[in-house]
Amino acid sequence: MARFSPLMAVPIVVFASFVGLAITGMYREDPEGLPSAREGQLAPPVVLTEFIDKPLFDDATLRDGEVKLVNYWASWCAPCRVEHPNLEALSHEELKIYGVNYKDQQDNAASFLTELGDPYTAIGRDEKGRMALDWGVYGVPETYVIDGEGRIVLRFAGPVTQRVIEGTLRPAIEKARGN
Repeated sequence: MARFSPLMAVPIVVFASFVGLAITGMYREDPEGLPSAREGQLAPPVVLTEFIDKPLFDDATLRDGEVKLVNYWASWCAPCRVEHPNLEALSHEELKIYGVNYKDQQDNAASFLTELGDPYTAIGRDEKGRMALDWGVYGVPETYVIDGEGRIVLRFAGPVTQRVIEGTLRPAIEKARGN
């Protein structure tokens, strides 16, 4: 009669664990979305340098009682170019958008805004990407919905498209406004 070794069960347990993780991942609400540990927390400190001839924003700005967006962008980022007209449109809806220019050459960033327009109420530069690390930014573009108390309601990684505005940002903005 063959003896059963507990080591023979290891491959079965490993395989069953993998299958369980795969099934859990497939049934997430948004399987392509990147989770954010910061949602529901106060936004991390704003540590930025000035952008040429543009107003700078700070922590107090994020806690001014109004709902706003914080958008990480760069002139070298192709998806940032794609989302830019949508940010322009949102800025005309009396929604304040604060820009964080991420790891970019200031002259290139200024040319980007001159060419495509400036949707930002205020802009700062995160030259080394240190503030982005604190915020949990994976890469640009990323957009955050911030409530009036400075709390992160939503983090969206990727370009802001019309579909994203209607299906993701507007519901988060309404939630932040308490509607």
